Amino acid sequence: MTQTIALSAELRDRAGKGTARQTRREGRIPAVIYGNKEKPVMISLEFNQFFRELHRPGFFTHLFSITVDGATHRVLPRDVQFDPVSDRPLHVDFLRVSAATEIVVKIPVEFANGETSPGIKRGGVLNIVRHEIEVFCRADNIPEHITVDLADADLNSSIHISAVALPEGVRPTIADRDFTIATIAAPSGLKSEAAEAEDAAQAGA
Repeated sequence: MTQTIALSAELRDRAGKGTARQTRREGRIPAVIYGNKEKPVMISLEFNQFFRELHRPGFFTHLFSITVDGATHRVLPRDVQFDPVSDRPLHVDFLRVSAATEIVVKIPVEFANGETSPGIKRGGVLNIVRHEIEVFCRADNIPEHITVDLADADLNSSIHISAVALPEGVRPTIADRDFTIATIAAPSGLKSEAAEAEDAAQAGA
């Protein structure tokens, strides 16, 4: 079950740029909760609390519980607007979800057993093609990460999505091809030796 993090908020009674600027001057961040066939709710967030959550790993894959004006909303962050100069968060969009809501989310990729990979032990280099994989999943079943096992990965091998064990109910949004997640590239010295061997074989033919 996906962990739900409590986040404090206050109701905003008006929209508009002027109101948003006033909210920021008060040390808070304007935000909106929308979706699930309910009316949008305008809120503001306490800056320091939100800033801490924003900079924790996996912010966009975590569910939040926001209680405001007597109602509790189960939400998923969908967008954060930043100041182009200071990089401070200016506005946050939250999507209201239920346990059965199917969403699209990008999940970070982690690599395991690199120390036992035959290719890496021989000096190969792990080239990561995708640091995240976009998937369909239920809101209450968002994985923290997707693990790619390198235990059997040899030199010049490619690891495709078909070789990865995804959690139940999780499927990639790309369904028309077996896309590559990472490769094990041979070290330059080994490449040179292989090229020399190939040249020698062609010369002797």
